[in-house]
Amino acid sequence: MKDEKEGKKILGIERNIFFVGLTSFLTDTATKMIYAIMPLFLMTLGATKTELSLIEGIAESTASVLKALSGWWSDKVGKNKPFMIIGYAFTALLSPLFAFVTTPLQVLIVRFTERIGKGIRTAPRDSLVAGSSEENTKGKNFGFHKAMDNSGAILGPLLATGVLLLFPRDYRKVFLLAAIPGLLGLASIIFFVKEAKRDKTERLGKISLKDFSPRYYAFMVIIFIFTLGNSTDALLLIKASDIGILDSFIPMIYLIFNAVSVLFAIPAGMLSDKIGRERLIIFGYLLYSVIYFGFGRTSSPVVLILLFAFYGLYSAATDGVQKAMVSDLIDKNKSGTGLGLYNSIVGITLLPASVIAGLLYDNVNNQAPFYYGSVMALVATFLMIIFYWSGKRTLKQCSNN
Repeated sequence: MKDEKEGKKILGIERNIFFVGLTSFLTDTATKMIYAIMPLFLMTLGATKTELSLIEGIAESTASVLKALSGWWSDKVGKNKPFMIIGYAFTALLSPLFAFVTTPLQVLIVRFTERIGKGIRTAPRDSLVAGSSEENTKGKNFGFHKAMDNSGAILGPLLATGVLLLFPRDYRKVFLLAAIPGLLGLASIIFFVKEAKRDKTERLGKISLKDFSPRYYAFMVIIFIFTLGNSTDALLLIKASDIGILDSFIPMIYLIFNAVSVLFAIPAGMLSDKIGRERLIIFGYLLYSVIYFGFGRTSSPVVLILLFAFYGLYSAATDGVQKAMVSDLIDKNKSGTGLGLYNSIVGITLLPASVIAGLLYDNVNNQAPFYYGSVMALVATFLMIIFYWSGKRTLKQCSNN
């Protein structure tokens, strides 16, 4: 009898990974319907740029503590699916509540609670993707998952745009309709996704800091520095509005970013399987620095749209590849824990990153937060180059011995 990894494939992708991707596609359709218009909705409630950034930062960062805990717990019990069901249920059931809020504080409460679901599901989901993959297909499979995720992020803003064109500025109708794909995503994870098989010997025992390699921790430091300049994308949408793009078409700008990311996510993952993850990440960080400098400089809607397209290329070159990189640096029975720590660092760091960017936006100008992000990405690029060359030197020494 074939192992789960060798089971029936759908469109060349392992069945399990395909349905995890389908779940992410449907859930991201729901969340991006909301996210694409949330900055504009908050502005109608009287929120400042700083408050907007603070809401996003708190929601993502505080809930991110759960990513490490849920990853460790899923390794401990040897199961991922229960955490995924609970996490996706939070999003499916709570997201429509945005239709009934009347203050920025209420938005924060609902957003924070809904993001707890993401904190519960993210690391176990990534662990299941890693556990359902062959060693030489991790980049491809994480790339596929990212592509499905971003496909939902294409459809979501498109649906939001359609609703707003039919019902101008009726943001609450968008929030209610977002419940439909959210519930379908929950059904997909319940009925079609199976646990990735693990031997009992692969279950997690006691864990200590020594269980992870120095290179893992070095990579986490680089991730922290880069993320400190990678504030909420909500400010990019506000920038688009500032330079004259009509509110009804703001979701379409976000769609362009996600469409490019979908187009290149799988090829980027497959390329990382062949040439190494570090090179793709270095390229992505350097591209991000150039793009954010452009966001700071431009006042042209045409240039901004082009920058959003290149921003999608950055996303394809880094998001899935970084997760595959983390998976490469840790033992199989600690994949949930290691990926959970990675996701926690990314999420928690979003709070100071977003607060800094929001304060710069409100108190300096609409260029400063993007220049800041550009500089931080350059620093991370330099450190990633050192990380890459130190790894090559270590491999050369080992081969000589």
